[in-house]
Amino acid sequence: MNAGAPGSLAPCGAAAGVTAARADAVACAGTAAPRRVAVAASGGRDSTALLHCTARAAAVLGIEVHALHVHHGLMPQADAWQMHVERQCRRWRLPFAAARLDGAPSRGDSVEAWARRGRYRALAAMARARGIGLVLLAHHRRDQAETFLLQALRGGGAAGLAAMPRLALREGITWARPWLEMPRAAIDAYLQRHRLACVDDSSNQELRYARSRLRRLVWPPLLEAFPDAETTFARAAQRAAAEAEVLAEIGAADAAALRADVRALSLSAWREFSAARRANALRIWLAGVLD
Repeated sequence: MNAGAPGSLAPCGAAAGVTAARADAVACAGTAAPRRVAVAASGGRDSTALLHCTARAAAVLGIEVHALHVHHGLMPQADAWQMHVERQCRRWRLPFAAARLDGAPSRGDSVEAWARRGRYRALAAMARARGIGLVLLAHHRRDQAETFLLQALRGGGAAGLAAMPRLALREGITWARPWLEMPRAAIDAYLQRHRLACVDDSSNQELRYARSRLRRLVWPPLLEAFPDAETTFARAAQRAAAEAEVLAEIGAADAAALRADVRALSLSAWREFSAARRANALRIWLAGVLD
């Protein structure tokens, strides 16, 4: 077997990560352990490593691995990126599917937000069409730390500072990030060890995007001054997630206690709460009414 081909169990937490993701999916969706999973494969460094690791673990775990690719139509190299992932999947004998986003961002909408929404819709549609209920995403600890910092710079509360969840159930699909606590350096080392070819998205260098500015202008001096910044920001995101969960539970209980009828709250009882608790209960109640 050549170094770049999937085979027996891989290092870098593949089997442990995929096993944990399957167990999480069972707990989240209440179904049997999935025998078929998908990896969101852009062709970039992180998703290439995750796809390779997952494919190597698949034989041991007895699961079928699919690669799902989204063509955003934003870069002239996008066709080549799709062909790269498709060739890789043929070489590794993995089922491959791709979808292309249509349209463009509406006025006032950022390209990043538009692409993210479209990407998840496309991934969910491809997964459902193939009877797949578990999709693995390659976000790692540095991504989590970056998201935490970006949310802080935008003035986000606990829910925003919680950054990305390790597990989420949306539209009947379980989204899992098995490498959310994996340091970026470990993934880079894995890619070098297995000599894996990846695509390089030049948009990651464009300073018009907030995350690109953070990566190019902020992270290098930040890590030089505070070498543990990646770890500590990711840990802070975990704490924010726990606090956000508590706030959601309190808000739900308060909203239920204050509900006068299906679409009304008791203002007299609501005014008895502190300002922060009133805002929290109102936010939860409005979310339920507008859902």
